[in-house]
Amino acid sequence: MAATTSLLFPLLLLLLLPLSQATTFVITNNCSQTIWPAATPYGGGVELLPSQNWTITTNTTNSTSGIIWARTNCTFDSSGNGTCLSGDCSGALNCTSRPSSPVTVVEYSLYQWGNNDFYDISLTDGFNLPVAITPTGPGNCSAVKCTGNISGECLPELRAAGGCKSACDVYKTDEYCCNKVGSCSPTKYSRFFKSFCPNAYSYAMDDPTSTFTCTSGGDYRVTFCP
Repeated sequence: MAATTSLLFPLLLLLLLPLSQATTFVITNNCSQTIWPAATPYGGGVELLPSQNWTITTNTTNSTSGIIWARTNCTFDSSGNGTCLSGDCSGALNCTSRPSSPVTVVEYSLYQWGNNDFYDISLTDGFNLPVAITPTGPGNCSAVKCTGNISGECLPELRAAGGCKSACDVYKTDEYCCNKVGSCSPTKYSRFFKSFCPNAYSYAMDDPTSTFTCTSGGDYRVTFCP
């Protein structure tokens, strides 16, 4: 009897522990035109017509990070090779690399310290489409959106086909790219982006007003043109 009890006790403890689950992102195209959303390291990329959804799952309950974005005006052949006006990822429909500027990026880090998720909208690679990320799980977690008319009001030196480029991509200097740790400060360009989307990352050290937290285990909705 003692041996049986010793086996049952750890099993009961496992049953009492909270069950972790893989995280699901439902990506919605609320734009009036077709977009090609992409995600790495989970998801790849698809063509998404207006009002359509695309669901991706992280397939892990361990600590993990990733990004989601949308491409515009793409053309791909039957092998999935082609080009996009903005957000292109080395000419592939199924993305495995980061996008090129200009592009609006949703970033996430799941199952981090304290069983928390961290998520944000980043404009450090410029802007191509407005976007919102909304937690859909339990808890009082904040939705974040970037819907300012950045492309329409883009500064002349950052203007590009498909959106508004980052100053780092245009000038490629330490000042704008934050290459030197500890010496990165806001610039007139980061302030420009921040003025349109106060809750989005405008430069690499913009954490205090741009990183949001939610208890791990919930799901998220990412909406382009919210």
